[in-house]
Amino acid sequence: MRRYVVTRLAQAVGVLWAAYTVSFLVLVFLPGDPVTAMAGAGMDSGQIDPERTAALRHEYGFDKPVLVQYADHLGRAVRGDFGDAVTTGRPVTSTLADALPQTLRLTGAALLLAVVLGGGLAVLATYTSRRWLRQFLLSLPPLGVSVPTFWVGLLLVETFSFRLHWFPAFGDDGPKGLVLPALTLAVPTGAQVAQVLAKSLLTALDQAYVETARAKGAGRWRVHLRHALRNASLPALTVVGLLVGQLIAGSVVVETVFSRDGLGRVTAAAVTAQDIPVVQGVVVFGALIFVATNLVVDLVYPLLDPRLVAASGGRAGFA
Repeated sequence: MRRYVVTRLAQAVGVLWAAYTVSFLVLVFLPGDPVTAMAGAGMDSGQIDPERTAALRHEYGFDKPVLVQYADHLGRAVRGDFGDAVTTGRPVTSTLADALPQTLRLTGAALLLAVVLGGGLAVLATYTSRRWLRQFLLSLPPLGVSVPTFWVGLLLVETFSFRLHWFPAFGDDGPKGLVLPALTLAVPTGAQVAQVLAKSLLTALDQAYVETARAKGAGRWRVHLRHALRNASLPALTVVGLLVGQLIAGSVVVETVFSRDGLGRVTAAAVTAQDIPVVQGVVVFGALIFVATNLVVDLVYPLLDPRLVAASGGRAGFA
């Protein structure tokens, strides 16, 4: 077990390093000169001050060789320092820290709704003995996956805000203001959870150990939840870990649609203003959340099925 945990931690560090390196290379080698864009913000290209451009280039280290820039930036990033935002002059870490609570509340609520709704739908669809109801319930997840997130948000706003007046349409108005944005993110995410879990449950219910449990007199509900669901939950758990990154990415759209403060709006503003330090900070932070979630998923695996540790010898790849 110790080797299993150490291997997962090493893989997590490797993924973070790779994410940082790729984001750095992409930002450095993108067409155009970010320093010129910074110096000329709000001005015509012919009015750019060469002295200001040179000062910005020196301030952000763009006058150094690429390898030196990479080493300097990586050394600061390890210490949690991503520099200052170009548009505001504030430290990137402070900018992200101010926006983080709102995004965490949104993605946390959306993930909870997705697991509850998607898991409940999968369990109900595979438990019912009515064929027509099963087919109807199993047809809902593909529909949920195919519907664009922004369309779901607009439909929810039109129905529950403008027509029924149950929830506010925009802003961060307490728990009520969180319902529609979280539900908007949860619909496609929960649909994917339901798809994977339903398929795994149908496969598990055909296994020999389920027939043995039935032969011993176990009821349908006990067989479904205690025997089949435990083994079928492993693929769904992997999907939940992967979907955390999708939720963070989806928050960009949802926070824009619902005019909520958070990392999504910070990212959109930084991309528009070509604020490279903020963009890189957001990329690395998103990778950190993704890695941490998948690390937790990997560490939960042995609790659900200890055979995975013995089978992998501690060498299984990152989820």
